[in-house]
Amino acid sequence: MPEGTGLIDFSNEFPDRFFDVGIAEQHAVTFAAGLASKGLKPVVAIYSTFLQRAFDQILHDVCIDAHPVVFAIDRGGIVGEDGPTHHGLFDYSYLRCMPHMTIMAPKDENELARMLVTAIQHNGPVALRYPRGTGAGVPIDETPLPLEIGKGEVICEGEDLLIIAVGKSVCEAVKADQLLREKHIRSTVINARFVKPLDTELICRYAARINKIITVEEHVLDGGFGSAVLELLIDKGMTGFSLKRIGIRDCFVEHGPSDVLRRDYEVDSTAIIKAAFEFYDGKDI
Repeated sequence: MPEGTGLIDFSNEFPDRFFDVGIAEQHAVTFAAGLASKGLKPVVAIYSTFLQRAFDQILHDVCIDAHPVVFAIDRGGIVGEDGPTHHGLFDYSYLRCMPHMTIMAPKDENELARMLVTAIQHNGPVALRYPRGTGAGVPIDETPLPLEIGKGEVICEGEDLLIIAVGKSVCEAVKADQLLREKHIRSTVINARFVKPLDTELICRYAARINKIITVEEHVLDGGFGSAVLELLIDKGMTGFSLKRIGIRDCFVEHGPSDVLRRDYEVDSTAIIKAAFEFYDGKDI
């Protein structure tokens, strides 16, 4: 998929470093594992929905020996008018159960550039998951710097609500926070950046202070990012909190425009605001 993954220019400039294996996803992953075993740093660019075909190869050929393969997972989340087979809504679940795997998702195009640098420098399997469509419009650093593995960032602070989001959903969380402040609900918004490993110290520090928590992801809820956060809090002995998870329910998402689907399946800023009001018994405060 050189056109769909945006690799036409790379293939023209570096023909001896580009391999198009067609739709043989299992072969692509095992081939990359072999290259990594010989000291190379392969990047496997595959749509999220198609990478799941190579689950066994990722687990056995890459992760068991912790080969430094970078999975550039395109079309993560809702992809719009491609039908239910093309939405990339299951990757967190099928990847985060694998030992040695690191999973990250950028909030914008500059963070994507930084994560790619991070992934290339990391000595182990990395999944870098990003959405289809245009970026947020932020400037990209001329020399992107790597991120510290497993470290999130606090975008804004408030004492009423804790919103922990990852990937494209961070922008929806920021939008929701801006609207909630008009209703005198002030949120702390955390950009998790990493689904695995989570920023344990950051999340637990704020969860100990703010007991109303919302997690946001463009992914199925079962086994996803929100589940990972809940597992973390329980494992660390955190109590006294209420947590609402925003994500795709137990269903397949149909064909349609992305913004319409995000609204209909309740993974947009409106869904976050609705969940926030539910903490206050539905009162529009």
